[in-house]
Amino acid sequence: MISDRQAPPQQPYGTAYEQMLERVRYEGAYPTRERADEAVRLVLAGLGRQLTGDERVDLVGCLPLEAAHVLAEQIPHPQPLTGWSFVEDLAARTGASLATTRWDTGSVFCAVAAYAGPDLLTRILHQLPTGYALLFGRPELTTQAA
Repeated sequence: MISDRQAPPQQPYGTAYEQMLERVRYEGAYPTRERADEAVRLVLAGLGRQLTGDERVDLVGCLPLEAAHVLAEQIPHPQPLTGWSFVEDLAARTGASLATTRWDTGSVFCAVAAYAGPDLLTRILHQLPTGYALLFGRPELTTQAA
């Protein structure tokens, strides 16, 4: 039997990714979900170019499907960037200011940290060069030489 009812409109993203976007939108005080989505895609693509090994695989497994695809599609650089160089690289790719890019990075990394949990985040930070802890909202702990 043919129905006159129309199918409900399909959401462009899964519920988990929508929730991630809302978290990033809130953290970053973005005016729209689309702006939050731009930030998520930019920052996760950048992180995908930095992260390797088990930490990369484990993080992909924690993220919503759409976010995981953005990160996993990137080919890691042979030499990871420092935290500040990471922000500079993203700003250069988009033409945005360093301040805006730093804000975007912190907003997205806040959500990523929540998905990763403290143990995986610690492993990720041990793999990456200096400067990422601050981007994730953690203190940058260093050891002093004796």
